[in-house]
Amino acid sequence: MKKIVTVLVAAMVSVAAFAQPQVIAHRGYHAIKGSCRNSIEALKQAQKMGLYGSECDINMTKDGIIVVAHGSLHPDKIYRKGEDIKRLNIQKSTYEELLTIPLENGEAIPTLEQYLDQLKKSKKTKLIIEIKNHATPAKETEIVQKTVEMVAKYGLNEMVEYIAFRPWICFELKRVAPEGTPIAYLNGDYDPAYVKGMGISGIDYKYDVLKKKPQWIKSCHKRDLKVNVWTVDDEDKLRWVIEQGVDYITTDNPVLATKLIKEMCK
Repeated sequence: MKKIVTVLVAAMVSVAAFAQPQVIAHRGYHAIKGSCRNSIEALKQAQKMGLYGSECDINMTKDGIIVVAHGSLHPDKIYRKGEDIKRLNIQKSTYEELLTIPLENGEAIPTLEQYLDQLKKSKKTKLIIEIKNHATPAKETEIVQKTVEMVAKYGLNEMVEYIAFRPWICFELKRVAPEGTPIAYLNGDYDPAYVKGMGISGIDYKYDVLKKKPQWIKSCHKRDLKVNVWTVDDEDKLRWVIEQGVDYITTDNPVLATKLIKEMCK
């Protein structure tokens, strides 16, 4: 009987020992009526949920306007089947040209300034800005500098974190952003020792990468690096990353992620 009690206590301690990861809504909380990816409404809904963060993607137009949009084309996908919707290359188009095509929920494509206006309305939900790859290092330096300056102008340095696939963007962020600004590398090809050497705050790797190399999670934590994982939506996968002790989970399903974290990290 004593052995059974000991085993049960150990199991309970094991469950309770799971660190509580923070939830980041992938391109905002868009899986709700009236919302869509990278819209102002998606950020509002993430704020309404009280999530740790709302992720967004930014690109710079031909005329130097920073817009919130994923990928090189606007719209990111054809969302009205059967309609011949023109798609524009964001980085080769003007902002006025992009405005001719609404988002899926009817909003105009938002600028970063409009996003920051909305961000200021909540003191809890941070904005996780992914700066997309651009055609040249000079263009990437330009969008980094403009973004960091804009965030500072809005007084939101403490409310913004950055992620990027391109090492150059990470290095430029480290160079121009305030000291201590969280910056994470996305591409999944560098081990924790190398990322530590980059002088940034952590990794933000795809689920498949960490599933193949779960030892990287502990290796990051030994080096005081944070671990984010994207984009995890299924229950089994969410349970696995919670058990592995990641620091952040980027998900299209923040409701389920929040529910499981509460259940597993009591």
